[in-house]
Amino acid sequence: MWSRYELKTRAKDVLRGTYGKAFLVSLVIAIAGGSNGGGGGRGTSSYRLNQHLSSEIVGFMVVVGLLIVAAAFAFRWLIGYPLEVGGRKYFILSSQGDVNLGYLGFAFQRGRYLNVILIMFYRGLLIFLWTLLLIIPGIVKSYAYRMVPYILADNPRIDYRRAVELSNQMTMGYKLDIFILDLSFIGWYLLGALAFGIGILFVRPYEDTTNAELYLVLRKNALEQGMCAYEELFPGEETVN
Repeated sequence: MWSRYELKTRAKDVLRGTYGKAFLVSLVIAIAGGSNGGGGGRGTSSYRLNQHLSSEIVGFMVVVGLLIVAAAFAFRWLIGYPLEVGGRKYFILSSQGDVNLGYLGFAFQRGRYLNVILIMFYRGLLIFLWTLLLIIPGIVKSYAYRMVPYILADNPRIDYRRAVELSNQMTMGYKLDIFILDLSFIGWYLLGALAFGIGILFVRPYEDTTNAELYLVLRKNALEQGMCAYEELFPGEETVN
């Protein structure tokens, strides 16, 4: 079992002397996540002309809006997902004193990239479909699949179904505790919001490091309880080229 106090204490220890790098990684993760009128006049021809122009303007705005949404989705999928996984790997290894910013590009390397973006998309799709049913099931599943990017940070070649299944097993019985862990950062975020919202960015490294510490505990539990084999999470030495 783990406690919020222990996770946060370890996170603070990790951030001593490395906060600057952690802030940059958290900022990248945040950016990666991280989206008519009528006319009138004298005469029918004038009315029709204005109506035609109005329809064209509305149509143009709709097309522009759709292109912006499509670009945002493409950025999130093709660039945001790999950056998030790389960022999670940084925070996992920072607990061991390895604070190499090169881990941000970890998931872009050949043999990792395609599997990472497909699994992250699959995870997002599952959460979206559960949310369509009801909001609460969507929230529950978001906690169930929360460890997927961390699992990919350990093994970017894992099967997509297995990544989701393992995350679900890791978080089984802990979803409420993780939810309360999230709530424990609200005070910090409220303080950050007082500084025109900019202060929120400075809280992110603390939360990201704490979540990485949570994953390390859940991973240890999974290995000890036989949820997965050591080779499944560590199939070989993954280094930054």
